[in-house]
Formats: sequence, structure tokens, C-alpha cells
Amino acid sequence: MLRKVGLLLVSFLLLNACQSEEQSNSEAVETRGESEEQMELKITSSAFDHGSLIPKKYTCDGEDISPPLSWNSIPANIESFALICDDPDAPMDTWVHWVIFNVPGDSTGLAEGISPEKVLENGTKQGTNDFGKIGYGGPCPPNGTHRYYFKLYALDTTLEMESGITKAELLRAMQGHILAEGQLMGKYTR
Repeated sequence: MLRKVGLLLVSFLLLNACQSEEQSNSEAVETRGESEEQMELKITSSAFDHGSLIPKKYTCDGEDISPPLSWNSIPANIESFALICDDPDAPMDTWVHWVIFNVPGDSTGLAEGISPEKVLENGTKQGTNDFGKIGYGGPCPPNGTHRYYFKLYALDTTLEMESGITKAELLRAMQGHILAEGQLMGKYTR
């Protein structure tokens, strides 16, 4: 009897862990709204390739500046872009490194070293990361290798949100407005 209870408990824990991983990997899907027919954006960086190591320069062990990012396949009726960078491998929960939105729709990327200002000259706004700061906070894992996802969203609107918002607030505001999305993943080891 104890063996059956133990097996049930282990099965439940494994199922729960799988669901948590699936949830963290599918946050972008939750923001899609009704339409599943979205275009995929191709987001790249001249600093690192998808799945490779992020150079130290862009981490808390280096200059801690944002990496250069670029994208293509821009939908015709886009108004703005939003980007979230987070680490699903953080010990307690997904750790948010960057929230940036209202990037003009005619933009094809973000330059290296975006200033940690609430509102940039072109109207781009930045949110609060999990370090409690505005703008980018680079990879800074406590130990081991972590994955960092730069998730880009093309929106059919400019969001009427104040700077300083959180990832959760941005995700809610984007619901029903996403035309296309893409992601770039880099790793960092300490």
C-alpha cells in the first residue's frame, strides 16, 4: 500500500514538473489571443548565435549592457514591438531581465547598450526587471548554466502603458494585439 502511495506521489510530482516546464516554454502562446495564424519573427544578435553562450560583456560579470538585437519578417500593419528577456532556469521562478515596449514599428532592431531610461528618445518605454530596476539586467545566475530567452512581439498597437510595468502587466496588455513573435536563446555559465 505504501509503495502504491509513493508511486502516485512521484507520478504527481513528475506530471506537475512537466506542466511547469511546458507553461514556462509556452508563455508566448498565452499572449496570442484568438488567432493562431501568426507570422514568425526572426530575431538575431551579432554578439551570439541562438543556443550559444552570451559573451561576458552582456552579463553582471562584465559591462552588464544589453546586446545588439535585430529582426526581420515585419508584418505590414505593425505599430510597435515589445521584448521580454527572461531566465526560466532561475532557482525559484522565471527571472525577468528586461521588459521593453512601444519600440517603433519601423524598427529593425535594438542597438547595443540601451540606456536604462524609462522613456527613450524615440518613445520606446522600459519596464521593471526582477532586479527591481528599469531597463536591462544581464545574466547573473547563482551557479551552473542558465538559458536566457529574448522574446520579441510585433503588435498591432502602441500600448497605453506607463514605463516601469512588469512582465506580467505587459503580457496582459499585449493580449489580442500580437501579429507575430520570435525568440532568441542564449546561455550563460558561472
